[in-house]
Amino acid sequence: MHSSSVWISSLAIAAAGGWFAATMFAQPATGKQPRFPQLTMDQLDEKQKPLGEQIMKVSSVGLAGPYNPMMRSPVLGQRLFDLFHYLRWETSVPARLNEFAILIIGRQWRSQVEWYAHAPLAAKAGLSPEIIAELKASKRPTNMAEDEAVVYGFVTELTTTQKVSDETFARAKKVFNDQQIVDLTAVAGNYVMVAMMLAMAEETVPPGKEPPFKVGEK
Repeated sequence: MHSSSVWISSLAIAAAGGWFAATMFAQPATGKQPRFPQLTMDQLDEKQKPLGEQIMKVSSVGLAGPYNPMMRSPVLGQRLFDLFHYLRWETSVPARLNEFAILIIGRQWRSQVEWYAHAPLAAKAGLSPEIIAELKASKRPTNMAEDEAVVYGFVTELTTTQKVSDETFARAKKVFNDQQIVDLTAVAGNYVMVAMMLAMAEETVPPGKEPPFKVGEK
C-alpha cells in the first residue's frame, strides 16, 4: 500500500521510516514470477508517466507497493491517488484514529503490507503499543480511550455484519461529527480495496523483512 509527508498510502502514500525501506517488493514465497513485475519510471508509457511523476514526488518507495499494480490502469490509478491523498492527509478523522481504522482492516485481511506499513504509522500517531499488539493478536484491545473504542466498534461492526446498528451509530455521533463518520467509513472501505489489490497482486513485505503474520497464524 507509504514520515508524515508520505503515504503509500497507503496505499497509497507510505511514510518514510514507516512504509518500506526498499523500493522493490519481494516475490511471493513460492518463488514464482511476480504477477506484476516492478515498474520503473523509464518503463512508463505516455499514459502512465504523469501519474508516475506525481507518485514519485510523495512516495518514499517510488512506484512500489499498490502503486505497482495501480499503474497498469493509469486513469483508475489517478483517481485512486487523489482519493488516497485525501484519506491520508486531508481527512477529518484524527491521524491516530485513522491509522487505527486502517490497522483494523489490515488485521481482518491479514494484509502483510498494510500491517507492515501502518503499524509504525499508528504508533507514531499516538496509538498505544498495547492496543497495536492486542489487535495483531486478533483480540479486542483493552484500555482503549472512548474515541478508540468507538472506532473499533464502528469499523468492526460495519465490516463484519455489513451494517451499523442504531446503538453503534449513536455512540459514534457522541464522538464524531457527520463528516468524520463519513470519512471513517470511507477510509475503512478504501483499505479493504487496498488489501484486495495487494492480495490480488501478491505484493509482500520488502526483501529481508519478516512478514507480520506467520503461516498458520489466525
